[in-house]
Amino acid sequence: MKIIGHRGARGHAPENTLLSLQTAMVLGADMVEFDVYALPSGELVLMHDHRVDRTTSGQGRTMHQKFSQLRSLDAGDGEKVPTLQEALDLVKGKIGVNIELKGRFTAHLVAKTIEAALQQPWWTPKHFLISSFDHHELQDFRSFAPEIPIAVLEHTIPLTYAASAQIQGAMAVNPNHEFLTREYVEDAHSRGLKVFAYTVNEPDDIEDMVRLGVDGVITDYPDRARAVLAMRCSSRARMEKSTKVLYESSWMGGGDKANR
Repeated sequence: MKIIGHRGARGHAPENTLLSLQTAMVLGADMVEFDVYALPSGELVLMHDHRVDRTTSGQGRTMHQKFSQLRSLDAGDGEKVPTLQEALDLVKGKIGVNIELKGRFTAHLVAKTIEAALQQPWWTPKHFLISSFDHHELQDFRSFAPEIPIAVLEHTIPLTYAASAQIQGAMAVNPNHEFLTREYVEDAHSRGLKVFAYTVNEPDDIEDMVRLGVDGVITDYPDRARAVLAMRCSSRARMEKSTKVLYESSWMGGGDKANR
């Protein structure tokens, strides 16, 4: 199961900052997820909200910010709002990236940035996953970069389960874990789709996702998910060892009885 750091490692560092991305990598994430807005002046910046108030020292709508003004803000712990290019330069193909498209007219600029990144030997199309709740923006991205996989974000579980994601040519669905069911996971898998559930932070919820058979969890705490998976592997190893001991003991006992 893949561990995908939500906005980097949001539980440990200011979200959507280079520090958060670096923290997720250190904590064992297989991928990092972050949000990207295209400013009217053309810069691509990491930002989740349509306003900057919650995550920075500034105020106002994200799309009304000048790039120089946005860069002057404190995004937490002295971090600056990074650009998409800076995020890619940091990750440098060491792990995968899940880029969530925010705002209008983001798709084309993100596709161009990825196209340039693919000229570097450490990036391949499989390193990238593009997701969005805005399905029109997703389809725009597909028209610009059809070789890059996309994922459909879903607040709730549709009546048709994962059918709409399949129709859109997605590689994966990213559903809200609170509404996720085994039936949905099985339907997605039957359509050849991966399931990456968000935002899964508590160990018992991570355990539930493992039991449901999801392919990955998007979490603020990559270290918690890594610990849960390690514990499951350890428990499985102990169980297999115990089973082997019981089998060998039974087999040897049977052999002794037969020879008496």
